[in-house]
Amino acid sequence: MLALLMAVFAFQLNASMLSPALATMERELNTTAAQIGVSQTAFFTAAALFSLFLPRWGDLIGRRKVLVGMLVLTALGCVISALAPNVTVLFIGRVIQGVAGPTVPLALIMLRQQVPNEKQYALLLGIVTSVNGGIAGVDALAGGWLAGNFGFRSVFWTMAVVCVLGALTVKLFTKESTAPVTAPMDWKGVAPLAIALGALLLAFNLLGRPALMIALFAVAAVGFVVFWNVEKKVAHPLVTVEYMRQRRTWALLLTTLLTMTGVFAVMNGLIPGPTPGK
Repeated sequence: MLALLMAVFAFQLNASMLSPALATMERELNTTAAQIGVSQTAFFTAAALFSLFLPRWGDLIGRRKVLVGMLVLTALGCVISALAPNVTVLFIGRVIQGVAGPTVPLALIMLRQQVPNEKQYALLLGIVTSVNGGIAGVDALAGGWLAGNFGFRSVFWTMAVVCVLGALTVKLFTKESTAPVTAPMDWKGVAPLAIALGALLLAFNLLGRPALMIALFAVAAVGFVVFWNVEKKVAHPLVTVEYMRQRRTWALLLTTLLTMTGVFAVMNGLIPGPTPGK
């Protein structure tokens, strides 16, 4: 639990600790709120894309191995962001940090392998996911305090240290596990699905530019059609077509999408922004 909580803690800091520091980043990098917003979009888009296949890859080659690698790469992304002289380098760093996206699913799968009792697992699952829910606001308070006193770069250095600690604890205190059947990875399905989801997320971010938005929606539609046809043909699909035909699958996905859209619009857009007229 210590190791898994450290891993989830590391991811959560990357997701929420910057919220109160966005205005400081805008000022210290001499840029605009829109460009800083794009760097945030880059992180969450990358997190979504990595979440498509890294948990499955962990099932096949080792979940601990993949989780440790994710945390190490996330620490590298934090260092790049901390040293960023401009928004372009910050963008690159945030994309690399997005590799931590599937931390929570991997942590819960690893926990399930070690805790067969359903009631005990439910309790521990609740503890892990509560940390992912925002660490009782401490992450945002700490981010605002660090940015206000030491600049936004101190926030990224703090994230990097926590990611390294998370990688060490996962490596030392968890056991390796894989799926009972380690079939080949469906990379043919991963590519069109990543293109489809990436285009869809970018399209929502460009609602103010109709032509580009429509083009990205078209790319997303084509990517999904290709993915659907690939999954019908491969021996070991990333997602079974039968699941995609079920209404309950889309209900859960759409509920998550709409909920998180509202939450992050408020947390990353409205709350950290300056008061109009000041």
